[in-house]
Amino acid sequence: MSTITPLRRLIDLPGFRELEFKSVMHPRMTEHDARETYPELDALSVELFGLTADEADDTPRPEGWDRMERKADREQVAAFEAAGWDVTDDKRKPLRLLSHFNVQLWLALRGVAGAVPFAPDADPDEGGAALAAEAARFRRNKV
Repeated sequence: MSTITPLRRLIDLPGFRELEFKSVMHPRMTEHDARETYPELDALSVELFGLTADEADDTPRPEGWDRMERKADREQVAAFEAAGWDVTDDKRKPLRLLSHFNVQLWLALRGVAGAVPFAPDADPDEGGAALAAEAARFRRNKV
């Protein structure tokens, strides 16, 4: 029996969903120069990855860097999924704010700069509770 590791979702990181929702109400947030007007973009970037988008842009890339952060959103979505991350919304569309966070995530995933946000493992008893409930159902139905 193989276990498939679920993708980590960028939108589920603390503070990201709220900012993504705000970008729906303020479409200007999705523009490249929006960080000047919306400092919460850089604040969340530092909180999640340990560096701002400008710091990420200024980080020297190692030799052979594929410049994935400059590719189209759909190409990045597929590449992020291959790296274990889901960067889409609940409708499977690329996140509106992806362009403000993609470089930091690529640098962190590849160990070049910043850090991948911590996510606690699933509840260790999660499977045990389900197994106990199934056993109780079995015993109840057997009688």
